[in-house]
Amino acid sequence: MDTNFNVLIVDDVVDNIQVAMNVLKEENYNLTFALSGEEALELIKENKFDLILLDIMMPGLDGFEVCEILKESSVTKDIPVIFLTAKTNIESISKAFEIGAVDYLIKPFNPDELLARVKNHLELYRAKIILAQNNLSLKVKAKREKERLMSELEQTQREIIYILAELTETVSDETGKHIKRVANISRLLAHYHPSLHEEDVMTIYHSAPMHDIGKIAVDQQILHKPAALTDQEFEIMKTHTTLAHNFLKNSDRNIIKAADIIAMEHHEKWDGTGYPRGLKGEDIHIYGRIVALADVFDALTHKRVYKESWSINDTVAFIKNASGTHFDPQLVTIFFNHVDEFVALLEE
Repeated sequence: MDTNFNVLIVDDVVDNIQVAMNVLKEENYNLTFALSGEEALELIKENKFDLILLDIMMPGLDGFEVCEILKESSVTKDIPVIFLTAKTNIESISKAFEIGAVDYLIKPFNPDELLARVKNHLELYRAKIILAQNNLSLKVKAKREKERLMSELEQTQREIIYILAELTETVSDETGKHIKRVANISRLLAHYHPSLHEEDVMTIYHSAPMHDIGKIAVDQQILHKPAALTDQEFEIMKTHTTLAHNFLKNSDRNIIKAADIIAMEHHEKWDGTGYPRGLKGEDIHIYGRIVALADVFDALTHKRVYKESWSINDTVAFIKNASGTHFDPQLVTIFFNHVDEFVALLEE
């Protein structure tokens, strides 16, 4: 038997306490006694007990009242209480169990019965504690395992995105540097946006490289045409947004869902004249609005097969003039408040 069990005996008659202690000392329990309900409660505040033997008929607080107080506290409610009393009427026995006692022994008790009842309830109490600890450990382990798996899933999503982004590079006129610059510009815009949190910032950063993934399904001759597109060719080019949506729309993963939004909406315009759906203002998702500005800023300042690069000044002027038509005015304000930082990203 575990010698660390602490048992409290509560009775207003010293002789009754002595009899119980003489029996229980055979098991080498740590025994403590109290001569009143009030004294018992004070002892329980200061000490840890694994079981309480409690008399009912005592001056001041009786045993029922002490038990009720114990069961109302989250700290003491699980301590097993055995009533050890001379009361034999069925009402007292019923009440004892109703208020949370685990057992009821009538004086004078049989020593072997007392030892057996105490031993059983102490072992049950210990088993419950061990079970609770094991359950807690399992919950902690499960939580950590879930966090690990979610981290691995997010990492997998990021790897898939960069593989697909590299695939886009091979079929379009865009370079890997463009894709990375758009991601960095988008991250900086999101960082300064007052309604976005760090989680949004990182989601946009990891999703932005997918903004033109739909181009892998567009005719290569149109993608690489070294001149302005015809109206018919431009209509075909515009389908890269909806093609991307068809690729990505069925995923439940945060980064892929964000990539779907960005790929579908980064050509929408604040005034509703964009494509593919002609969304207007805040009907365009903030992720799409951010990447729209980032994509144009980088694309204009770099050479493509169909155009020469623009100067920084001309590009900045274009963005300023397009505030409220092409671009979200709040994002344009953020851009101009930190324009040196955005220009520095182009030069990295």
